[in-house]
Amino acid sequence: MADNSSIEWTEATWNPTTGCDRISAGCDNCYALTLSKRLKAMGSAKYQTDGDPRTSGPGFGLALHPATLLDPLHWRKPRTVFVNSMSDLFHARVPRRFVSKVFATMLLTPQHTYQVLTKRPERMRRILSEYGWWTGVIADALELHEQGYGTPSPTQTQPGGQCALLNVWLGTTIESNEHTTRAHALRETPAAVRFISAEPLLGPLPSLNLAGIRWLIAGGESGPKSRPVRASWVREIRDRCTGSGTAFFFKQWGGRTPKAGGRELDGREWSEYPQEVSRVG
Repeated sequence: MADNSSIEWTEATWNPTTGCDRISAGCDNCYALTLSKRLKAMGSAKYQTDGDPRTSGPGFGLALHPATLLDPLHWRKPRTVFVNSMSDLFHARVPRRFVSKVFATMLLTPQHTYQVLTKRPERMRRILSEYGWWTGVIADALELHEQGYGTPSPTQTQPGGQCALLNVWLGTTIESNEHTTRAHALRETPAAVRFISAEPLLGPLPSLNLAGIRWLIAGGESGPKSRPVRASWVREIRDRCTGSGTAFFFKQWGGRTPKAGGRELDGREWSEYPQEVSRVG
């Protein structure tokens, strides 16, 4: 079964890897690290690998879960799927071959829409842009298809002859102006839909270039050590999204709990999604 999600902008989660390492201020109060420690104590098999205490923690060491790779092939109901809500698919210790297998499963399940979010867009760009990458993904998918799994998804030809799966959205997290360069790497990555998660939003983003960005999610931090978000930061981002044609989704104000402050901005909830991708190519 799919893991149903309470995250407002998705429907389900799929974690072919778990665990990660903190690399920027947005990771300071990582919900996945806290949850992994709890899951380890409960005996959950996927969370028994400990990470470096300087950057990770109990149950949050990077771990691969090959047995989960085929899970979406068994989901009959189409759904929107957040890939690796408890990890980062483009962590340095996730082998390229494993990433290829994840993409092969996504290629074979065009009924689902996948949202892949990373704080390491430079590695994502390198892998997805390298010569022969898609040949390997297609080979992995054909091998599974010959075993009776799935139907290949439509692809979209990108400039330079690169390919992108129409049912896969690629995104990066930008929590402060210091990391707006992540958007440059995202723009250079072949993708049908590119999106940004400005959550937790820790400051204004005056240097953020929204060119080529179809969707932006903004939100405040939650938890006992949450840092406050200012309404002026959110409004400025919303107004720039409106001006650029970028769909805007405001997830939460945050606080001690995710829903403590609600999610209304200027008297309404903002729940925009990018328009459906044309299935051509």
